[in-house]
Amino acid sequence: MWDYSEKVQEYFYNPKNAGVLENADGVGDVGAISCGDALRLMIKVDPETEIITDARFQTFGCGSAIASSSALTELIIGKTITEALAITNQDIADFLGGLPPEKMHCSVMGYEALHAAVANYRGEEWSDDHEEGALVCKCFGIDEAMIERTIRGNSLTNVEDITHYTKAGGGCNTCVETLEEILARTNAAMVEEGVLDAKAAFVIGARPTPDLKARKEAARPTPAPAPKDSPLAPGAPAPKLTTLQRIRLIEQAIEELRPYLRQDGGDCELVDVDGNTVMVKLTGACIGCQAASVTLQGVQARLMEKVGEPLRVIPVASAH
Repeated sequence: MWDYSEKVQEYFYNPKNAGVLENADGVGDVGAISCGDALRLMIKVDPETEIITDARFQTFGCGSAIASSSALTELIIGKTITEALAITNQDIADFLGGLPPEKMHCSVMGYEALHAAVANYRGEEWSDDHEEGALVCKCFGIDEAMIERTIRGNSLTNVEDITHYTKAGGGCNTCVETLEEILARTNAAMVEEGVLDAKAAFVIGARPTPDLKARKEAARPTPAPAPKDSPLAPGAPAPKLTTLQRIRLIEQAIEELRPYLRQDGGDCELVDVDGNTVMVKLTGACIGCQAASVTLQGVQARLMEKVGEPLRVIPVASAH
């Protein structure tokens, strides 16, 4: 269970400014229901003073997403656009008395929505409207520009924090090396600009985070042991996994993914394995929404990395 502050709980159970704002002057949409989190921020602006006179939100996500969105509206109402844009995602988290590290992506989503809404008000194109190919984490729809902004805005120096703040890398893990490259490049630029201590900067291969090591080890298939009376020669291919070994690896991979799914109120359980077909049961927030297909894709990719064999993942409802 996450350790939520009293204010997070208050803003979750009794959110302020939830709902539709009629005739909004600016609307910012970030995230996507298919990725597990989505937020629409609507603002009313006095054209003469540029003061935000009202704000409303609609969100799809966990309790932290609701609380962060509600807190954002409270923070920006009564401020000028310039003052509102100075608000950071950390300000949102601080307003709530803090957020668990694994939930910081909710405050980042609020920050992004605010900038998108202001851009919409000004008739500008929001820079987060990424083109095809700019996506880094396809499991959660996170692009390079958002990752760079989040690294800079929060002085991030390890891949684990990138996952906490954006969710990137929390699915199939295929983007981890790209995250390392972005982090190293961005940290190097921050050092040159004098906003980050060179000793804290991430350098590929020099100081990999324990989390990254664990992910890479977990993603490496475990070969079946060779019989004692006929050891494999050096360099020989690993023997094919037995059914039991395959099932155990699949179980391990699903258990490693479950904490990330639970962050947004969902879950995934292994039901059965029939050859290369894996049947799973999605529960919680994953049921009956667009997120199910994306979740299954991420699970399938993660399982194939773990097992080292082609697999097909289907929801239990289809396993008839």
